[in-house]
Amino acid sequence: MLADDEQLLREGVRLVLRHAEDIEVVAEAGDGAEAARLACERPVDVALVDIRMPGTDGLTAAELMAEQAPAVKVVMLTTFGEQEYITRALRAGAAGFLLKDSGPQELIHAVRAAAHGGAILSPRITKDLIATHVMAGDSRTVKAQRLVDSLNERERDVLVLVGVGASNAEAARLLYMGEGTVKTYVSRILAKLGCVNRVQAAIIAHDAGMLPAG
Repeated sequence: MLADDEQLLREGVRLVLRHAEDIEVVAEAGDGAEAARLACERPVDVALVDIRMPGTDGLTAAELMAEQAPAVKVVMLTTFGEQEYITRALRAGAAGFLLKDSGPQELIHAVRAAAHGGAILSPRITKDLIATHVMAGDSRTVKAQRLVDSLNERERDVLVLVGVGASNAEAARLLYMGEGTVKTYVSRILAKLGCVNRVQAAIIAHDAGMLPAG
């Protein structure tokens, strides 16, 4: 589903996604309230939702979908410099963020990754997001390390791969596990860490110092 008050942008995104045989646009919305309603009425797997829309904005729409249609993976469409909205969107369960000026292949990859449970963060957004959390100070590190201490060794291995953006299939290959087993581990990790999605888990992995530099 595409949710943006600018019809021209929706048409551009729809044209890009038309080149992917495994992706179909089943609904379009011009505001957040309509997006939340359509997410409940249509067979939507992924929703690309603009953060800023008149009336009900994208953040409110993400919160509504988290309550009413939790199976829908919400990817927020944003412009560079809107990082102040990221924390609220993460709490609402957004699967990630994609800059509106992203290229066609990045857009297609984002939809596919979100549909398969991946976390979507444009590199420029990731840099600022991590910087924001680093600036929060040592208290975040201590809290994250305490949460990670609740995981066993195998769960930590899976969390590291989640933190670097690996899909379930990629994690399964790297850890010599079945993809279904990885999904079970990810669900267990999210529950133990108190996270609603992989993006939140990735931030905890970063704050705990588990991720490789760069």
